[in-house]
Amino acid sequence: MNLKRLSALLLAACLSLSLALPALAAGDGASLEDAVQAVSALGILTGDGNLSKQITRAEFVAMAVKASPGGDGVGQAASSPYPDVPKSHWASGYVEAAVHRGLVTAYSDGTFRPDGEVKLAEGASMALSLLGYSSGDFSGAFPSGQMSMYHSLKLGQGVAAAGPLSPLSVQDAVYLFYNLLSARTKEGAPYIQSLGYSLDASGKPDIVSLVNGEMEGPVVARKGWSATLPFTPSQVYRNGGSATLGAIQDYDIVYWNQSMGTVWAYAKKATGLIQAIAPSGAAPTSVTVAGRTYAIESSNAAYDLSDLGRYHLGDTVTLLLGRDGGVAAVADVSANAGEKIGVVVSVENASYPDGAGGSYTAQTVTLLASDGQTYQYQIRGTCRKGSVVRAAISGQGGEVTVRGLSSSSFSGAVNKEGTQLGKYAFAQGVEILDVSEGRGAVIHPSRLAGMSLDSGKIRYYALNPQGEIETLILNDVTGDAYQYGILTRLDESGEGTSKYFSYTYDIAGVSYSLPGTTTRFRVNCGPIRILGDAANPERMYSLTAAKDGQIVGNQFAAGSQRYTLSDNVLVYEYRDGRYYLSTLARAEESGGNLAAWYDKTEKEGGRIRVIVIK
Repeated sequence: MNLKRLSALLLAACLSLSLALPALAAGDGASLEDAVQAVSALGILTGDGNLSKQITRAEFVAMAVKASPGGDGVGQAASSPYPDVPKSHWASGYVEAAVHRGLVTAYSDGTFRPDGEVKLAEGASMALSLLGYSSGDFSGAFPSGQMSMYHSLKLGQGVAAAGPLSPLSVQDAVYLFYNLLSARTKEGAPYIQSLGYSLDASGKPDIVSLVNGEMEGPVVARKGWSATLPFTPSQVYRNGGSATLGAIQDYDIVYWNQSMGTVWAYAKKATGLIQAIAPSGAAPTSVTVAGRTYAIESSNAAYDLSDLGRYHLGDTVTLLLGRDGGVAAVADVSANAGEKIGVVVSVENASYPDGAGGSYTAQTVTLLASDGQTYQYQIRGTCRKGSVVRAAISGQGGEVTVRGLSSSSFSGAVNKEGTQLGKYAFAQGVEILDVSEGRGAVIHPSRLAGMSLDSGKIRYYALNPQGEIETLILNDVTGDAYQYGILTRLDESGEGTSKYFSYTYDIAGVSYSLPGTTTRFRVNCGPIRILGDAANPERMYSLTAAKDGQIVGNQFAAGSQRYTLSDNVLVYEYRDGRYYLSTLARAEESGGNLAAWYDKTEKEGGRIRVIVIK
């Protein structure tokens, strides 16, 4: 497999929160996936993509130079450094730099032999030179001291070459340079610090930080933009899914890593009126548009939104959002008008800046959109709370038109793979919103696997040109939009029509108290779910207890019964009459003395919501 393609595929798994980390190789060493990711991200990896072949001297010294501070700036040599390395040779600059830095020497006959093999002892010596060691630091004949230090620093983890005279493969070199990153220099600091990076909490190179640090961009895609790329990508991702260069559209935000041969594009946008720029127009770091505040990611966006730039309070714009959800660029609304589909959660009058130091009041709709975010738009006419609507932003002046969408009469079953609902497949990047009384949860299609959805559960759906479901709004199907916790105390006072109730409860580690209300929720002390604001809930329900059991994988096993855990299952420890928020890992280590509660049957979309360690 081509190395660039391999590293790109592995990086997708690293950056996606929905995928597990790759399995480790036998022993204490890193997986090959981790090693390839790290050395590729730093631009160290070279060669033709064959990991099993023997690495040449030219290829190895090129990797060694690239692994040194400033090594990525080496070009062709100005003159031929050796008779068998003319200045036209692809590695002439690396060979010259490696010799100049004392990493390697020529042979006694004055040749370098760039196509010769690299012995383990030679590779280890170059790695030790990068760590600051010289021949004076080793006693005895070469390479006994060097090999002893090589093993002491664990530079050989994953390296298949065993003896000092064993030739190195490309894979061996990948492992050697990966191990170098976490090894201590002669001065005692992790080598990776000399390259401007750090180790993660486990003492390994932080791969995501490496990729982020070596990533180019953001840039705004425009017609013909790909011709400006300095390489031909071997892998392209758009909105987290595999794609092609042709799938990237105008006004997408693009990043790339040349050494990995990978391009990432994002089509996230937000259109609306600029309501606030903070902390000031002189040095903006965030902007509020359509009721949402976004961090400013790039210097170009900061300039455009500053008092020196094009856009100011009261202007209607389209924010082009980068991979972290920050503002990568700003465009005129006419350049990329957009729309949002969702559920209206409120309609009220709100104040807006007029761009001249004053303000005005306009009717405003707050929309819970299919991406799970809330947006605020000025509207004309009427709009009803709870209705499903399309908010279309005009390219002419940024006016918003809100149009109601009819409820769906569609029903069907989701297949067991979670890829199709009835006769329609889910589109890549499908937006699914499950709404429960004004709160929403973004749902992955796999969450619905095996469920039957009648027309009362499907409020709206839309198909793309390929006949796939691209937007789906559900009516309280999964229960994931609710909040869960434990009612720790219920007090009653008074009598008759003057009876009052006080509730004390914990929601995900935050304590709340609702004193002196006349509302008697249908709850008892123990695990609960609430609807509405946690501090002033509209409703409160008790959860259903499962038999005591233990955690097995992603399930709770209670006798012969199995219950699937919620992705956001809450775990508490009960000690001395009090509940303390804990972790799933702690529950797994507790030896199985666990109690659990669920909201509804799994067939209906229910999950284990609360676990208590007793």
